[in-house]
Amino acid sequence: MKALLLFDIDGTLLVRASDAHREAIHAALKRVYGINEPAGRRVDPWGKTDIEIAREILVACDVPEPRIGEGMSEFRVAAAEEYGVRCPADLSDRLVPGMRELLAHLSTRDGVLLSLVTGNLEPIARLKLARAGIGEFFPRGQGGFGSDDEDRAALPAVARERAGSQTQPHPRERTWVIGDTPRDIACARADEVRCLAVTTGPYTAEQLRGADAVASGPAELQALLDGELA
Repeated sequence: MKALLLFDIDGTLLVRASDAHREAIHAALKRVYGINEPAGRRVDPWGKTDIEIAREILVACDVPEPRIGEGMSEFRVAAAEEYGVRCPADLSDRLVPGMRELLAHLSTRDGVLLSLVTGNLEPIARLKLARAGIGEFFPRGQGGFGSDDEDRAALPAVARERAGSQTQPHPRERTWVIGDTPRDIACARADEVRCLAVTTGPYTAEQLRGADAVASGPAELQALLDGELA
């Protein structure tokens, strides 16, 4: 049975790649709902899904719940479109140093399936990775995205189902979530799978101590994975 490795994107694979994404979310909110994020009440995005972030902003702007629900499908389309016109043509300089080499190493192993668990809407995630030059490592039809469920805790199960089937999802004991925030750890725990954390994002090793192990970067992560997969 292959090992299913579910990578987060922002803060794990890429750093400093969120500006265009954030601008796209705000532009889509203005386009669909006619609102801006309230001054002085910026939403913390780390580890959240795009839909969760959007909802928090809309609630802070006193948009009624029925109106939020009515516009959400349109918001998803608008956010992807807005990101498409804002995403830099080349994001390769935003890759965590050594991460491409790690992915290349893992992709050569017969017993490994590389996949994603990210709060990004899938079209945004796919474009972001393509522009960073690592989209090839993550096959379409796999992974769990913010467009699948607003609750990040539901995404590992989505990814396991896609890696297996609805009646026989990929087994938990052969699944790892790899991320950089406490929410990555929480979503792994919610699905009872293992979690390896990296300090390439905004959180320290101490703040990520709930993971099964913590690495400072791709080199240490490779060593951890080699041990786990053995």
